[in-house]
Amino acid sequence: MQIAVKPEINLTFAAGLRSILRGDHNVVMIGEIRDLETAEIAVRASLTGHLVFSTLHTNDSIGGITRLVEMGVESFLVATSVRAFLAQRLMRSLCPHCGVPVEYSEEKLRACGFAEGQGQTFYGANPGGCHACRSTGYHGRLAIYEIALLTPAIQDLVASRASANELLRQAREEGFLSLREYGWLKVLAGHTTVEEVMASRDHAATEDPPPA
Repeated sequence: MQIAVKPEINLTFAAGLRSILRGDHNVVMIGEIRDLETAEIAVRASLTGHLVFSTLHTNDSIGGITRLVEMGVESFLVATSVRAFLAQRLMRSLCPHCGVPVEYSEEKLRACGFAEGQGQTFYGANPGGCHACRSTGYHGRLAIYEIALLTPAIQDLVASRASANELLRQAREEGFLSLREYGWLKVLAGHTTVEEVMASRDHAATEDPPPA
């Protein structure tokens, strides 16, 4: 079942969600959590056994945790009801027919935050391209991801209202990879370019703050 919101007749996100939950569905998908009322209903639904999927306006996955708390959801409720936050971005894929090896100076890689890539083989988009990629050097899109799992250690930090830096530190100890780091893996695999990863990072850094 899908419901479109219509505020003029008081069919808001929250009202529609309450109506859906009365049907006792196993899985609920909310288009976006943008206010405390919707967030609280989603949390309560999760605590009563529903599998809830939704979106949030944040720049990264760790930001999803702090976003809910800043909305007004009690930190212990976030810790017990949320299982994971996933952030993703799309970037252009290199054309498999005309990608060409390129060299980057140590200074360039250091400026990109990828000094450890010195000596690695990189591929770039052929300026002339080919027929398959319409002379762009790129063909299609690929997604890069980062996943913040709410493990027991992170749940304890969330419940104690730890800062985003503390959450990130713990996540890294448990193997967390950022969007940029995942993007670099795609660069080294020859699937995309340094420029695409940097463009994705710059977009994240300048993205408008999430709506209140």
